[in-house]
Amino acid sequence: MSFGQAALLLILPAMLVAFMLDRWRHDVVAVGGLLACVLAGAVAPEAAFAGFGHPAVVTVAAVVVITRALARTGVVDALFGRLIDRAEGDGAQVALLCGVGAAVSAFMNNVGALALTMPLALSAARRRGWPAGRLLMPLSYATLLGGMVTLIGTPPNLLVSGFREHATGERFLMFDFLYTGLPLALLGVAYLALAGWRLLPAARREGGAAEDAFQVGDYATELRVEAASPHAGRTVAALEDAHPLRVHGILRGGKRVFGRLREEALAPGDLLILETDGATLRRLDGEGLPLAHHGPDAGPDSGPAVVEAVVMPNALIQGSSALSLDLRRRWGVTLLAAARQGRRFEGRLSDARLSAGDVLMLGGERPVIMAALADLGCLPLAERRIEFQPRRAAVTALFFAAAIVAAAFDIVSAAVAFVAAVFGLVIARAIRPAEIYEAIDWSVLVLLAAMIPLGDALQNTGTAHLLGEGVVALAGGAGPRVMLVLLLVATMLVTPVLNNTATVVVMSPIVIEVAARLGVSPTPFLMAVAIGASCDFLTPFGHHNNAIVMSPGGYRFGDYWRVGLGLDVIVVLLSALLIPLVWPW
Repeated sequence: MSFGQAALLLILPAMLVAFMLDRWRHDVVAVGGLLACVLAGAVAPEAAFAGFGHPAVVTVAAVVVITRALARTGVVDALFGRLIDRAEGDGAQVALLCGVGAAVSAFMNNVGALALTMPLALSAARRRGWPAGRLLMPLSYATLLGGMVTLIGTPPNLLVSGFREHATGERFLMFDFLYTGLPLALLGVAYLALAGWRLLPAARREGGAAEDAFQVGDYATELRVEAASPHAGRTVAALEDAHPLRVHGILRGGKRVFGRLREEALAPGDLLILETDGATLRRLDGEGLPLAHHGPDAGPDSGPAVVEAVVMPNALIQGSSALSLDLRRRWGVTLLAAARQGRRFEGRLSDARLSAGDVLMLGGERPVIMAALADLGCLPLAERRIEFQPRRAAVTALFFAAAIVAAAFDIVSAAVAFVAAVFGLVIARAIRPAEIYEAIDWSVLVLLAAMIPLGDALQNTGTAHLLGEGVVALAGGAGPRVMLVLLLVATMLVTPVLNNTATVVVMSPIVIEVAARLGVSPTPFLMAVAIGASCDFLTPFGHHNNAIVMSPGGYRFGDYWRVGLGLDVIVVLLSALLIPLVWPW
């Protein structure tokens, strides 16, 4: 074993652990791993940043820009909003919503598809008095299924296409994924509509008051004890016994109160650091315990407002705190509370580091809040109808369709086709140049660009060959179909902890070597990797979409596998049948 091989076999598991711990951003971990490989000699310095020019990275950036432009035209609301609203029956509502989510996701990034369709789901839940949890998890899973259908449905498909071209000289074209991805998506959506949502706990799927449609977990917040409050003079224990909340600290005169907290009597002017749900916050406000932080004075027209919003993966607020962002001075809004997906935090709310999927309660003037959310990259959890812009929608759709046709018939590469479409949109004034840079999720691009040289290193150093030999030896002479199922399941298990991009980069060189050892084409195995990398149906943290819906849906960790396990079984069984038929050995 060479030094480069040994270095990769040490660095890649270390990256896996770092991804699993989720203490650092995925793009930071990927860049750190890349630099470590360069220092160890496993990646040549001149090849370290070649990933930034990779066609997959360029294509992802261009598609994100186009879909962002399409989203701003309101075309999704115009085409599907009323149709979903009029759907009769529980299963029909879930089926139609998931079908729309899967269809949209087939032609754009999974996160972008969820951002487009999530307001439709929240609107439908509000009008029917359902918890948002009934619809959001099925919708998230449907967008992952839709990504399997086309080359641009998800970044892993583009990466797999590159690995196939390197191994066989042929790349996957736009609709090569359709023959396996479409049946999987259709059967998956049927499962979600007929059975999947019914497997959720009753608290997440049964009806409730419209104002309680969001089953958001406990908010971390600060309340002020007013002199007229009936709780003034009572102990913390009495407050906790009267309401479903947990007090983590008391600030009195700017200093923290120490001692036996439950025995401490509340005094007027105290700031209570606590966690509780939104409904309890409303009740406490009527009992003289209002939110401690207030936004700027409301204007004469709009009046004060409180808006809940979920932090998206490319949000500016991610990794920062309200204090470091200076929300009130720079955007005119105040962070009132934050639901942080069960992560404990006992310090001041303004110091809490926020991440994708957190739900924020922001105060201020409604127009100011909505403008701030657009800048910060957060999605409001409220009924949201975007004004339909027919001309802009037609121009954007025309350039998008032209790029899809050009890529589908291999007139030009996907990267060239979609970059040309972005250029056309700029010339047609359907999108401003500044919006291009705002639309791109740079963390995703950096992650992709940093991982691609590591995949090349696995092949160039012979590490993939060693791992492929080991896999074949462990399989004990299994045939191609059995090996395909084993590799598909392995990819599905690795994806939740490694993320789908990194999974493809690690697994693709290995399956190519396995195919070589078996003397068969690597194409079926690469298709299995592409499918497996899109199948994070068991955890809330493996894919951004699952994390985004966790707080708004009020989900717990175990809810994901209850719904997703059946979906995984469907994917494995149908893939084992379809892949060899479509892509022979």
